Amino acid sequence: MKRLLISLTVAMSAWAQPETVDPELPDTLDLETALEFALDNNLSILQAREQIREQDGLITEVRSVLVPNISMSASYKVLDDDLVGIDQDDESWAVSIGARQTLYGGGGLRAAVRAQRSLEEAAVFQLESIVNSVILDVTVRFYDVLLARDSIEVEEQNVELLEEQLQNVRNRFEAGTVSQFEVLQAEVTLANAQPALIRAKNNFRVAADELRRATGYINISPNNLTRVPEFIGDLVYMPVDADLVPALEAALSNRPELKSLENLLTANTERVAIARSDRRPDIALVGSYDVRRSGEASGTFDDPDHGWIVGIQSSWNIWDGNATRGRIVQARSQVRQAELSLEQSQLDIEVEVRRALSGLQEADELAQAAAKVIDQAEEALRLAQVRYDSGTSTYLDLLQAQVALTQARNNQLRANYSHQVARAQLDRATGVRVQ
Repeated sequence: MKRLLISLTVAMSAWAQPETVDPELPDTLDLETALEFALDNNLSILQAREQIREQDGLITEVRSVLVPNISMSASYKVLDDDLVGIDQDDESWAVSIGARQTLYGGGGLRAAVRAQRSLEEAAVFQLESIVNSVILDVTVRFYDVLLARDSIEVEEQNVELLEEQLQNVRNRFEAGTVSQFEVLQAEVTLANAQPALIRAKNNFRVAADELRRATGYINISPNNLTRVPEFIGDLVYMPVDADLVPALEAALSNRPELKSLENLLTANTERVAIARSDRRPDIALVGSYDVRRSGEASGTFDDPDHGWIVGIQSSWNIWDGNATRGRIVQARSQVRQAELSLEQSQLDIEVEVRRALSGLQEADELAQAAAKVIDQAEEALRLAQVRYDSGTSTYLDLLQAQVALTQARNNQLRANYSHQVARAQLDRATGVRVQ
């Protein structure tokens, strides 16, 4: 699904102007819907699209030197009598329409167009990279919401069970089978469980706002200020098979950052040709059609002097004090810097893939271990309750079993959350959806 969303986003018109929207919050929200909204509204993606639009405009500007340029000029002059000499007219006007077509620019003009095209392609791949980052960000933020939501449920279950235990202890106290101390213990334990529930609810509110920021949802409607959708999804452990070699091959083949840097390297290579072009002459075909009149009849347009002017212009900077040589050195250095940046990025991506695989392996082991502990903790609590009811254990033993169960449930939530996040991070690292 992620690759499809990326393809759709990159294929969209890069110069489409964003529209101000204020959609109603849905009653339910799943991860796919959140991603689709982010692809259309995330501010980083919108900025990247505008950068592509800017590059398209630059290509048009650079190509303008390869087509004829047409200009028009007009002038009208009146001289003071004191400035008028012998055989000189005191009034004149002229209109000229000229055209210029570059025939040869030392190879630099077409190199500039090729360089700009490479820069535009680099911007497109940069957009895809930003899309991948946004997908990861939204995915993690959505999982944050699910973790906070499910943590509330765990803490509420803990509070409900502690309330039942407190009522049970009070009943036993009234029956004279337990002391006031055990009642006090139960009350203190219940009170200590409340802060965890309060923090879980606050974490949910914060996570929901962070998800809103990641998707680019800007609320301008008072009706949506206090509304929170029902989030659809569960933090379920799903095993993933992923090997190092295929993951590295996929990353080096698919990561848009590398493709962007490759295009930047191509653009810098073209800049060497642009710098070298300053050593060669430029040749242009020029022409104009002039209409002019001076003298006593200069105030009329009847029978003016007019005619064509056609010619070839050329200039050659024979010696510029090594300025061109300096530009060539700079361009070659920029090529080498681009090569080093590409190599560094390849190394960084390799390390990123290795870390993502290691994190996924750790999360996989933790999730499997946490699933086993839940059953054991539930059975331990059941046995502790039976023993306490029969009078063969203390209330402290029961509380310890209850704390262990709550901790096991939270550990399982966090383990499943970490595994889902690790999968998303591996997707980002390799540039493909790992099945």
